[in-house]
Amino acid sequence: MSQFEDLRVLQEIFGRPGTGPLAGVVVADLSRVLAGPYCTMLLADMGATVIKVESTAGDDARAWVPPHRDGESTFFLSVNRNKHSIALDFADPEQLRVVEQIVARADILVENFKPGGLARYGLDYESVSAWRPDLVYASITGFGTAGGADLPGYDLLAQALSGMMSLTGSQDGEPYRAGVALFDVITGLHAATGILGAFHERQASGAGQHVELNLLTSALSGLVNQSAAYVAGGSVPTRMGNEHPSLYPYEPFPARDKDIVIAVGNNGQFARLCRCLGAPELAEDERFRTVSARNANRVELRRLMIERLAARDAEDWFEQLKAVQVPCAPILGVDEGVRFAEGLGLDPVVLAGSGDREIPTVRHPVEFSRTPVDYTQAPPRLDGDRDRVLAWLQRGRPAVRKAS
Repeated sequence: MSQFEDLRVLQEIFGRPGTGPLAGVVVADLSRVLAGPYCTMLLADMGATVIKVESTAGDDARAWVPPHRDGESTFFLSVNRNKHSIALDFADPEQLRVVEQIVARADILVENFKPGGLARYGLDYESVSAWRPDLVYASITGFGTAGGADLPGYDLLAQALSGMMSLTGSQDGEPYRAGVALFDVITGLHAATGILGAFHERQASGAGQHVELNLLTSALSGLVNQSAAYVAGGSVPTRMGNEHPSLYPYEPFPARDKDIVIAVGNNGQFARLCRCLGAPELAEDERFRTVSARNANRVELRRLMIERLAARDAEDWFEQLKAVQVPCAPILGVDEGVRFAEGLGLDPVVLAGSGDREIPTVRHPVEFSRTPVDYTQAPPRLDGDRDRVLAWLQRGRPAVRKAS
């Protein structure tokens, strides 16, 4: 629990049940768009009281439409539930003082301003840590604070500069970006992990620290085996369409009506696949007996598989291959993917908020057996929690104040 806050006061003012593993922890969220807000939403879901400090114009993502729900950007709604919004003009000394009061009451601060952007307000790490040495202060940038400080922190740039786009698309086609801002999300996840690590260490030492992340480093980490192919093996990966550089078969294959993904990771799975296809002899064929042999002879193996897959529809193959534990899947749309998860009993859609403001959102990815997450707060309207935030600031006195 926060060393400053009484959980009962937070519950009374902000209406959260206080059951999550971060109940009583206060987060000053000075981030916007995606990487930072995704991180702080995960913390909020886990019970943290997240004060989303927005400019008077609001988070840029509020204007990113279409698509929208009743005029509100679904982009914004996707990463801002369970937060409390207050809009403040940092250039106004009185309103800046409110920001400072929020920081004085927080355990964690998350920001993704351009490098140096908060220094003019005295809210950069060096300035804040002088009067809040116990604060866990997380900064997210696009490309670090040295040579990349002037580069805009857009996910698409990280996809281009990391090599990700060079790996995505058909072998003879043009590079493609991923269909989602992948490295914003990965950086948000890394930020949440780093923050929790620093917060855990603070419990023992009493000292905060600066947690720094950037999209490019997260991207290179997130490329895992592909970046390792170069740094550890000296091999530069290239686009292979839907194929895998180290495994085969591991891609979509055409069945009678449409494609089905088949993903074979070991020899046992391959043997079961061959039996299901009515060609058990392929598993003993020297061209295909091992992972390396299948990789070397993938063109011929693909031809033989397609001949047999043409006998049935993709859904038929999915049921048959699934029954013998061969990894496979039909290629679904997002709508179908949500319904498929529902059919598995995963309950992917949860309503955030209550009463006349309930917003369908995607479930938090972690389940806790003893300290469950909650979805009591819908994504906030701009400045929608001003009165509650100001009332909270008036209750009690921060243990540390900024020197005047």
